[in-house]
Amino acid sequence: MAKKEIYLEEAVLDDLSQGLEIVEKPLSEKLFKVMGGVTLFLVFVFFLRLGYLVIYQGKEYQLRAFANSGQQVVVRAPRGIIYDRFGKILVTNQPSFDIVLNLSQILKDEGTLKQVLEEVSQVVPLEVEEIKNLIASIDLEKQAYFLLKKNVSLEQIIELKKKKIPSLIIENNFSRHYFEGEVFAHLLGYVGLVDKTDLAKNKKLGLNDEIGKSGLELYYDEFLRGQDGVSLVYKDAVSNVLEEKMINPPLAGKNLETTIDADLQQFFFEALKNQIQSLQAAAGGGLVMDPASGQILALVSFPSFDNNNLKKEFFIDKSRPLFNRIVSGVYSPGSTIKPLVAFAALEEGIVDPFFSIFSAGFIEIPNPYFPNQPSRFLDWKPHGWVNLYSALARSSNIYFYQVGGGFGSFKGLGIERLREYWEKFLLNKKTGIDLPSEKSGLLPDPQQKEKNTGQIWRIGDTYNVAIGQGDLMITPLELLRYIAGISQRGKFPVPFIVKSLKNSSQEIIFSRDPKFEEISYKNQKNFEEVEKGMIDAVEKDYGTAHLLADLPLKIAAKTGSAQIENNKKVNAFFVGYNLPFSERECLNTPNQIAVLVLIEDAREGSLNAVPVAKKVFQWYYDNRLSQDSFCPQKSEKN
Repeated sequence: MAKKEIYLEEAVLDDLSQGLEIVEKPLSEKLFKVMGGVTLFLVFVFFLRLGYLVIYQGKEYQLRAFANSGQQVVVRAPRGIIYDRFGKILVTNQPSFDIVLNLSQILKDEGTLKQVLEEVSQVVPLEVEEIKNLIASIDLEKQAYFLLKKNVSLEQIIELKKKKIPSLIIENNFSRHYFEGEVFAHLLGYVGLVDKTDLAKNKKLGLNDEIGKSGLELYYDEFLRGQDGVSLVYKDAVSNVLEEKMINPPLAGKNLETTIDADLQQFFFEALKNQIQSLQAAAGGGLVMDPASGQILALVSFPSFDNNNLKKEFFIDKSRPLFNRIVSGVYSPGSTIKPLVAFAALEEGIVDPFFSIFSAGFIEIPNPYFPNQPSRFLDWKPHGWVNLYSALARSSNIYFYQVGGGFGSFKGLGIERLREYWEKFLLNKKTGIDLPSEKSGLLPDPQQKEKNTGQIWRIGDTYNVAIGQGDLMITPLELLRYIAGISQRGKFPVPFIVKSLKNSSQEIIFSRDPKFEEISYKNQKNFEEVEKGMIDAVEKDYGTAHLLADLPLKIAAKTGSAQIENNKKVNAFFVGYNLPFSERECLNTPNQIAVLVLIEDAREGSLNAVPVAKKVFQWYYDNRLSQDSFCPQKSEKN
């Protein structure tokens, strides 16, 4: 039988004829848009991730790639140098050695890690198990190296090199050396390795980084730290160095030029320390400020600590040697608040400078609950008739009880107006000093007292706060700033310590100009009247600061004794300033300083603080204002 021929065209037509009843529908435009959008999104995500890996983490992965082919060595950047106002070095860097583990190499075998740690600990004491557990918690995607020990001695380094441990890296580093560590500790602070809190605050930090922990080291850490470099060392199978390649050179940190007078700081510290120890007192502090600019010339807190030799005991010592009493301590100011109350009374027309009040040594006010037992408020001694000048000079409590809270028919300022002037004088605001952990004052609040204690605010409460006792609490820094504001007639300086930042070539990259917070007032003469009373405190034989009368400078001052712990202890204060020394104007040397002295638990009150202040003023005159060798010419006016 002949084969039937098959024609392609007919076959196709037959298939088409069988499907004539099938309806064809084109794909919708919406579906194409959705698919296109998904495709574009995936492409966008791909390039976003690629950009993140290349740009943001590219250097990190590049270094990890280098680390797999060689040994990565961090080239530490030296921290910036800190100078005093005359160029004296306060902290510098000394060469040191660190030992580091290459985790990429050592973690291939857990047994090797323990073996290496034990071998290293034979030369350098280590907590093997503690370090082993810490390394186990490290994210190796982010960290390929672990700092084992800082500041290893040269002798130990020689012994470690003899062991030829392949995963052990010896890095050149720097350790901070502080000039007269104990004297400058609260100013300069100290450095240390980052902890979990630091890493949480700053994602750019690594576990092996060293940062400022307190003082200027902490406040200006971002500038002082610089930027570490990285080099790569290629070795052969027996650890011989074949090649060393610098990947990133280190960039040194910025240098700080401060306002501190190092010689004055040393003198003040020793004078205060000797006085505190001779009184068998607990602690204290001191501050010297240029009231015309806010520059801090000296800041002392005692007891102190040696930041060249930090010990664990410092952090648990009950005397709190690391605590900066000037910036972070809050105290009842005692009678040092009286110049402010006097100014408020003059501004509000409560008194004029010659209005007199009689001090018999006490006043009594009726007790509504026990009429036969009136409330008695004491002066520290009977003063007789006193006006504003003599009340400030003698530090009469009776005068300020009545001016602050009133008595009989005499209407005083009252708590609301007192609080208004405390706020006007910025006693509830941080000063803005460039040191960490600054606190602000706590002002009395009648409503808060009633809420906390269930007792109403009484006139006796106003009497107490009018003489700086009771619920009024401020920092020593706030206290001296307000005293400086009196000398500057209502211009309150913003205190500062660093006046410029310089790069390694000593080029100024930032400089600070003095800033002031000015308050509104009715009559500038009221500042002058208060200052007269403070001058009388020195020059009158009955003045509480009369010990300063023989100084070659004209001094305006106020003393204060604040009773604490149910009158069991007394904190002694001195605040004051010299009037501008007009005979000469020394280059880079203020001709006016404001001084604060604090002695905690001083047995005889404010009189114990005055001798220290006298020594400081005398030293400043002898060494900064009167020596031709120190001040050869007047500063040039711009």
